[in-house]
Amino acid sequence: MVTDLADSCAVKADALDRVLRLLAAHGVFQEQDGGYGHTVSSRLLRTDHPRTMRAFSQMMGLPLIWDGLTELKHSVRNGSPVLESVEPKGIWTSLQAHPSEADIFGRAMTAKAGAEVVAVLDVYDFIELKTIADIGGGRGHLLRAVLDTAPESHGILFDLPEVIGSLDVGHERMTAMAGDFFVDPLPVADSYILMEVLHDWADEECVAILRAIRRAAHDSSRLLIIEGVIPEEQPDPRASVLDIVMLTLTGGRERTTNEFSALFERARFCLDTVIATASPMRIVQARPV
Repeated sequence: MVTDLADSCAVKADALDRVLRLLAAHGVFQEQDGGYGHTVSSRLLRTDHPRTMRAFSQMMGLPLIWDGLTELKHSVRNGSPVLESVEPKGIWTSLQAHPSEADIFGRAMTAKAGAEVVAVLDVYDFIELKTIADIGGGRGHLLRAVLDTAPESHGILFDLPEVIGSLDVGHERMTAMAGDFFVDPLPVADSYILMEVLHDWADEECVAILRAIRRAAHDSSRLLIIEGVIPEEQPDPRASVLDIVMLTLTGGRERTTNEFSALFERARFCLDTVIATASPMRIVQARPV
């Protein structure tokens, strides 16, 4: 019953009932027996769900993110992220200064990527790639999954020292390499993967990242950008919403195929193909020129 739930949460029963009614209208819960029950969606918020999205929900409520989204007018007026007025050094510096929030953010990104990684592996064969570098790969969830499908491949997980230093790599064919892709040399590899990295950055920073990869890559290397792609032929509400999130929080953006192609050209890559997946993610493949 709502009254029991309200008591356990120390909130007002009537107010909670109204919130739950709204959530039920959107399919998050369902009304039953004078109260509310779980749905497929609400079970994803439980910690015991194998594909839990609880951390992602918590992340969206972090002051850093919530306050940014409520100040959209700043970004519309100035074309820059809201955080520049709160944390001039950006979201990543802010997270480093708040370890508990950074932990929620990391777990949220891992949870979000769960279904997306499966969708990527369903449509792309990594087996012929001997060395695979995951640039900005976080906790390595994507690279581990890729290596499980490519038993002869070796993986290199590249991320900031504070990320790599907190990891137990736990995979005999994965090497962790700490560094900053704006400053430090990147590893030599047959393939470079960037999953939802470029959309965090404005064009100039993206070109700098891509040029760093081009300096390390050999002429037959592949570049795989795994992100949402804004379709040019029809609207995509999810991509457009995420584009506004990037505008307000990071100064980055979601991009069309043509916009990716323009970035590649500046970094001496050429667009090869765009592969759809069962998730909102697309695999944008490019090759060195």
